[in-house]
Amino acid sequence: MTRRQIREEIFKIIFQADFHAQEDLPEQVDLFLQDESEPEKETEEFPVKSDKELEQEKYIADKSSDIFAHVEEIDAIIDEAVEGWKTSRMAKVDLSLIRLAVYEIRYEKLPKGVAINEAVELAKTYGTDQSAGFVNGVLARIHE
Repeated sequence: MTRRQIREEIFKIIFQADFHAQEDLPEQVDLFLQDESEPEKETEEFPVKSDKELEQEKYIADKSSDIFAHVEEIDAIIDEAVEGWKTSRMAKVDLSLIRLAVYEIRYEKLPKGVAINEAVELAKTYGTDQSAGFVNGVLARIHE
């Protein structure tokens, strides 16, 4: 998987997490990763995962868990930066992408431009017509 594909998988987990109880998150991450690796057809056998694939799955699970561990702090950063909006009112896709980008900038020290660009590109794919602009605007306010 490329870095973009890994980021996309993490985004999907963060998005999915909003629909489950906090204590169910480790199990949900495991189920998500299991579903992603299942064969397309019932007749296919499960391929043996390479060390690289196992390492990528561990990275996805670890990063997702770390984001969940910091979600209250991340949401406070978002709430502080936007006027007239709260995380509770934001579209789940947009919020998940903003959380991911804030985490990457704040905790992984990813360059702001890279994290924002990646979030905007994912917003174009998964969000509404307004998502890319909204995500870009919120992240620009946070990281001025």
